[in-house]
Amino acid sequence: MNHPIGPRNNRILVIDDNPSIHDDFRKILSPWPEDAQPDFFGEPQAEVRRVEFQVDCASQGEEGLKAIQVAAERGQPYAMVFVDMRMPPGWDGVETIRHIWAQYPEMQVVICTAYSEISWEEQVREMSKSDNLLILKKPFDNIEVLQLAHALTQKWNLALEVNCRLRDLDELVKQRTLELQTTNEELKKENRERRQAEQALRRSEERFSKAFKASPIPLAILSAGEQLFVDANQGFLALTGYGAGELIGRSPAHLKLWAGSEGQAALSAKDPRELSVRNVPGRFRSKTGRVADILLSAEMIELDGQSHLLVTAQDITEQIQLQNQLQQARKMEAVGQLAAGVAHDFNNILTVVQGNASLLLTIRDPEGVEAKLLQSICTAAERASRLVRQLLAFSRQQPLELRPVNLRETLATVSDILPRILTESVKVTLHAPPGLPEVNADSAMLEALIMNLAFNARDAMPEGGQLKIAVEAVELTASNTGSNPDARPGNFVRLTVSDTGTGIAPEVLPRIFDPFFTTKPVGKGTGLGLATVYGIARQHQGWVEVSSQVGDGTTFLVFMPALSSRQPRLAPKEPPPSATKAGRETILVVEDEPDLRDLVAQVLESRDYRVITAASGMKALETWAQRIGKIDLLLTDMVMPDGLTGRKLAERLRGDDPRLRVIFTSGYTAGMPGSDLDNVEQSNFLAKPYRPATLLQVVRDCLDRPLTRAAAPA
Repeated sequence: MNHPIGPRNNRILVIDDNPSIHDDFRKILSPWPEDAQPDFFGEPQAEVRRVEFQVDCASQGEEGLKAIQVAAERGQPYAMVFVDMRMPPGWDGVETIRHIWAQYPEMQVVICTAYSEISWEEQVREMSKSDNLLILKKPFDNIEVLQLAHALTQKWNLALEVNCRLRDLDELVKQRTLELQTTNEELKKENRERRQAEQALRRSEERFSKAFKASPIPLAILSAGEQLFVDANQGFLALTGYGAGELIGRSPAHLKLWAGSEGQAALSAKDPRELSVRNVPGRFRSKTGRVADILLSAEMIELDGQSHLLVTAQDITEQIQLQNQLQQARKMEAVGQLAAGVAHDFNNILTVVQGNASLLLTIRDPEGVEAKLLQSICTAAERASRLVRQLLAFSRQQPLELRPVNLRETLATVSDILPRILTESVKVTLHAPPGLPEVNADSAMLEALIMNLAFNARDAMPEGGQLKIAVEAVELTASNTGSNPDARPGNFVRLTVSDTGTGIAPEVLPRIFDPFFTTKPVGKGTGLGLATVYGIARQHQGWVEVSSQVGDGTTFLVFMPALSSRQPRLAPKEPPPSATKAGRETILVVEDEPDLRDLVAQVLESRDYRVITAASGMKALETWAQRIGKIDLLLTDMVMPDGLTGRKLAERLRGDDPRLRVIFTSGYTAGMPGSDLDNVEQSNFLAKPYRPATLLQVVRDCLDRPLTRAAAPA
């Protein structure tokens, strides 16, 4: 590395208390005329370069030191300094030089003195002898001053360049030393590796055999040509299920070990003498027929002078299962969010369809053809509403009414329904021992879960069979949670539903919980049954496990946390009164869906309410500004297009009128992205889709309820 050397430093400082001395130095050190060159150099010089010195002056030692400091800070240091020996008052020349050298030891100094009584030896001794010091007797000769200026500034510049070169050399030496150290370490490492390799080559066959047999990794040795088994350790025998006598002398192909072509192709694709395989996925079929996923590795080794293959088969079946389950969970989560968003839009549509059909039914002859058609519309809308609830259950967004539930009682309720939905050829067995712990659950959701599993079992047994439903308390520990990533230690209630049906093919099994996936013919199933089971279990902080063999039936295990006696019990909600009365209050309806907004206004006006509508939060603010204090109730959608949500709208309006009552409505449910429904009082919330009667009841209840702080939006 080369440090850049700047232009020559010809800056000189004169420290003398006599201003005339300052002028003399400036005249001497200024560029000399052409006719002065012979005086300085002794004879004319054709190419003498004129040197321009920059001369600064100071009258006292303290002033001179300050000038040196300022120049150094600006990056324009002085190369030398002329110092007068006597400068009363203040520092004399000796003291000034000591102060200078204390901070700038490289400074070239010339002492100017007119006193002959002080000998050269005394001055040098007093100055602690330095090679940066010269003495100039006054009166001084001009040529001598020029010579000193040239020589000492050149010496300062040469010293600077030497220091830079020395730093370059130091850095180069450090770099080369580091490179040598690195090379030395590499050589040491290579020597260690070489010694280890030599030791490995000298290792006896007996020691190799012991290490081979004791390894927990499945290992086998095959001949390089025909690939016959020469030896195998206990791990490999356990993986394949064969004994040593059954394995030795036979090839993997002869034993039909390969359940796929990947592993066999990896061992036969290359020249055996150059074969090297690293972590190639493959599948082994054991003696019992179990198929295991493996990572296959193989290396060529020499044994008794002959080439052999050392094969490693690492069982990764459980790891792949965990990865697949994690991918499935992520996929289900993403699809659940999509399903929840679809349910929101669908709820708006259903509210309009169901509401208008219900209104028309009230003005039609119940026995007429139109009434029957309208009733069909209401029934279809109700079925669609149930489909939406299934979507929400799958996505774990369906609101729950949790309370302590005993699954023994739930099975008793379901047992009355099962005979009506199952064929006579299906025999049902129920088992629920007394003393089961309770679970904190929505009983209707649990019944739906059991019914969906029963439907699935019925369709898997078209020719009849046996359906077993059992409930039991289980305690899981860290050692028996299995490979399911959702499983965890604790006390649980386990629901088991097993059938003797056709079973599920291995390629289908990973997809059975996907929404809208079904193997049934078109029109025979929605593909939401098992997806709903999955969603309900997850919504109750539980999980589902399934095992199946084609032709041997299927078993579903549903785990839900057991409710301990110390956990709080939630009291069931009181049902709302069924009758509604007319009102005279003024209601502001804020809804961005035009058809739904018109329907709500029509229903409320049919009960004599005064209704004002707005298509957005901003429009509602404009209407409110004209009617502050004259609106009794705000009925607002939660999610609106102009960025002002129902919650924010309610907060702003209640800031003007704290007595304003608020009802929120949404096709979303609490916890769904964009719903903004966290901490909303359930009594102040109307979920879509809803019937006109439900709308009237909720409005009347809100208006009749005493106004408290709890009624304010969170």
